This record gives sequence, C-alpha cells and structure tokens, in this order.
Amino acid sequence: MASAGQGQGSERGSGSERGSGRARGRPRARARRWRRILYWIPVLFIGLLLGWSYYAYAGQLCVVSMENIGEQVVCLIVYHLLFAMFVWSYWKTIFTMPMNPSKEFHLSYAEKELLEREPRGETHQEILKRAAKDLPIYTRTMSGAIRYCDRCQLIKPDRCHHCSVCDKCILKMDHHCPWVNNCVGFSNYKFFLLFLAYSLLYCLFIAATDLQYFIKFWTNGLPDTQAKFHIMFLFFAAAMFSVSLSSLFGYHCWLVSKNKSTLEAFRSPIFRHGTDKNGFSLGFSKNLRQVFGDEKKYWPLPVFSSLGDGCSFPTCLVNQDLEQQSTPAGLTPAVKNWSQRNMWSPIPRMGVSTLPVLAAISLEGHQFPSKPLRESQSHLLTDPHSWADSSTNSDKGKVGKKGMSNPALTIENET
Repeated sequence: MASAGQGQGSERGSGSERGSGRARGRPRARARRWRRILYWIPVLFIGLLLGWSYYAYAGQLCVVSMENIGEQVVCLIVYHLLFAMFVWSYWKTIFTMPMNPSKEFHLSYAEKELLEREPRGETHQEILKRAAKDLPIYTRTMSGAIRYCDRCQLIKPDRCHHCSVCDKCILKMDHHCPWVNNCVGFSNYKFFLLFLAYSLLYCLFIAATDLQYFIKFWTNGLPDTQAKFHIMFLFFAAAMFSVSLSSLFGYHCWLVSKNKSTLEAFRSPIFRHGTDKNGFSLGFSKNLRQVFGDEKKYWPLPVFSSLGDGCSFPTCLVNQDLEQQSTPAGLTPAVKNWSQRNMWSPIPRMGVSTLPVLAAISLEGHQFPSKPLRESQSHLLTDPHSWADSSTNSDKGKVGKKGMSNPALTIENET
C-alpha cells in the first residue's frame, strides 16, 4: 500500500512538473510570436514609403504637375521599369530562405553521444577532427580548433556562421538585415545587391526628375495645390536615401571585388596556416562571377545564378597544408581519376610550382546538393589562361614524390 501510494505520489509529482514546464513555456512562445511580428515593422515601413512614393511621383508629379506629354511618357516608362525591378529584387531578398549546412556537416547520433560524454578539451577536438576529416573545411577558430556550433550540433562549413536572430547556421552569412527581416547569405546575397542597386537608381531617378519642380516650389512657380507638398517631400526623401544607399552599395561592391562578407571584413578568416584576409579572393573577375554567375544575361535579374553549393569555396592558399598532406597512392578514386585526366599541370608562380587540386571534391559517401562545387566553381577556376600546360614528364615525377596539398584549390593569385 505504501509503495503504491509512493508511486501515485511520484506520478502526481512528475505530472505537476510537466504542467509547470508547459506553463513556463507559454509566455516564452508568446514572446517569440510578438518578436516575429515586431521584426516585420521595418519591412512594413519600406512598403508604405514605397507606396507613397508611387502615388507622389506617378500621380502628383507626372500626371498633375508635368505639362509636356513626351516628358510624362518617358518618365512614367523609366519609373515603372525601375519600380518593378526594385520590388522584384526586394521581394526575392525577403522571401528567399537562407541555406543551411547539408546533412554531411551534422554529427551522427554516436558522435553526439561521444561529445556529450567527453569534457571540452583535446579529446573533444579529436572527435570533431575525425568527423571532419572528409569534409571540405579549411577554416578554424582563433585557437586553431574545428568550428563547431553547439546550438545546431554541426561542424560549420567555411564562411558559415550562426545567426542569433534566425537561430540557425547560415551558409556564407553576410549579416542579418532588419530592413528585409532575413539573413543575407549565400542563397540571397545576389538579390540583396540588386535590391541596393535598383533602390539607389530608383531614388536617383526620382531626385533628378523632381529637381526642377522642387526649385519651382521655392520660387512659387507651382500652382497652389496639394501636389506641391508631395513634390517637396518626395525630393527630400529621394535625396536622403540616395546618400545612404550609395555608401552602402559602394561598400558591398568593394566586398564583392575582394570576395569577402561583412563578417569577414570585420574578422578575417583563419586557416590552418593562420589568418588570411584575402584567403577566398580569386581575382576581381572570378570574385564577381562567384556571386553573379557565368551567364551575364542573368546578372541584372533577381534570379539565382551564383556559383557553388555554399558549403565549400575555392581558396588562394599559398602555404602547404601539412595537416592533410597525402601521397598519390593514398588518394580516393575520385581524386585519382581527376589527377590522371588533368596530368597535374604545374602552375609557375613566383618560381614555385603548385598543384591545381579540386576544391572540396566530393569524397566517398559525401554528396553535396543539386548544383555542387565540383560542377560550378571548378569550372570557374579552370580558365585555360590560368593554368600552364604540362611540358615534361619530370614535373609529373616530382609530383609523385612530393605528394599533394589538401583539396583546397591552389590557384594563381590575381591582382
């Protein structure tokens, strides 16, 4: 009887604990819902401002204030073209979901169990090193450790960071932008750049075509209607946003030219050989193509055309990576076949011959998403002008003796 009573008491106790846990969880869930709603306020502000600018420019300026029919037609056509591209790129930036690391970077259940049992330290790192040995990762933490996300329980791919707002790891994360209520990363960085470009052109066009009517407002050259106030505020808003957008767009153009993200501009990526602020830079043209793609007809359109899979990126590493050096005899079949086809053509660079090694070759059992790096960025880096043809058999003999660096594509550093 006593044991039965104790059992019923323990059941009641566990039930009350679950009830109190649910009660504590309700305010948190409610707070998260309110935060999600509040995050949309900047987007709503931009939408309302855009709607008012359409009314002020197309209605009050072009239809009411412009007297020349030809000027009206030209301004309305150009305005609607810029307006459509602005809205399209803004929409794509907001509603394109950020890409997360593929399942290859998530730890297995057994590896998670090992990590939970082992205290943080050398043993912890050994487990992560074993899990990451076949993954195309070449960056490290400041202490030289494997980059691991405790929250998502995965090994971070290169250029991947955890967003505290989205609460997930984002591939090639640039920043979390409140004006689009989304993370800007690999999947929508091109859309974000186009959004900045078209919003800047939109504001500059409005300011340029509204200027003469703004001057007439101050010289009493406009009829005394409500249109004059819309014209005045429209010019002020367009001029003000033009200044801020030009600086932001110029900064991101510089980032693209250097193949950096905003986070990497503030903290340079750390490789095994040390910090390298230009570690991912391949030269201006290749950096541009990595974001916008090979087909220039898609560059001005907010459609996805970036190269790669977001999980691995080619680098311009100069130092040999001693940690993962291996001899040709120890290569996987994928690397062996590639080496036999390409004959390991050496690259003359400052008197040193380095080897073109495919970046992030898919190893056995590790398949990447639908448009992998081996098909897109390998094409980016195999420009016939970048590689020197193999001339003698002696060079191939040297390669066989010295081995090869890890599969982080060693390329000719462009200036």
